[in-house]
Amino acid sequence: MKKALLIVDVQNDFLPGGALPVKDGDQIIPVINALQEQFDLVVATKDWHPLHHESFAVEHGQEPGEIIEYRGLKQELWPVHCVQESPGAEFSSQLETAKIAKVFLKGTDPEIDSYSSFFDNAHRRSTGLADYLRKHHIDELCIVGLATDYCVKFSVFDAIELGFSVTVALSGCRGIDLRPGDVDKAIEEMRSAGAKVIP
Repeated sequence: MKKALLIVDVQNDFLPGGALPVKDGDQIIPVINALQEQFDLVVATKDWHPLHHESFAVEHGQEPGEIIEYRGLKQELWPVHCVQESPGAEFSSQLETAKIAKVFLKGTDPEIDSYSSFFDNAHRRSTGLADYLRKHHIDELCIVGLATDYCVKFSVFDAIELGFSVTVALSGCRGIDLRPGDVDKAIEEMRSAGAKVIP
């Protein structure tokens, strides 16, 4: 079994002080840095939004946290975050990046959000991650990053659907918990989908 580590969205805007901070998000970085040493292949994703992305509340004159229907999909509205080429979209300076073989960009289409590391939310467009992993004969993935109840969770679902064996290392994840209980629910959903969840 060939294994890879997938690091999801450890970007400045998702860390304390960022535009969409995940509580204690910075605490996972030493864990992820240490984990990288255990894998032959390390890949990562970045949220990489155009300036006028439809997931941004300001584009609809609404407040972050509101949920709308847009082009037939339920869309949670967020603060402006991870805009392409902005400091907020960059990896944390604390994250060791030398071992990251390739970075996959998601959320690049202004019309649709992309939580999963593999596809946009409508599964219309692939990021190319699955093909890359298969090209490197990876069949087992360990997933860490931000946020447990959004981009990590949907990456796990798609990875399992695509036939990868998935482990989620919770010490390398933190969640938003927008509605209290979201993180615990996400952990159970990942387990139910077939992921191995470890502390």
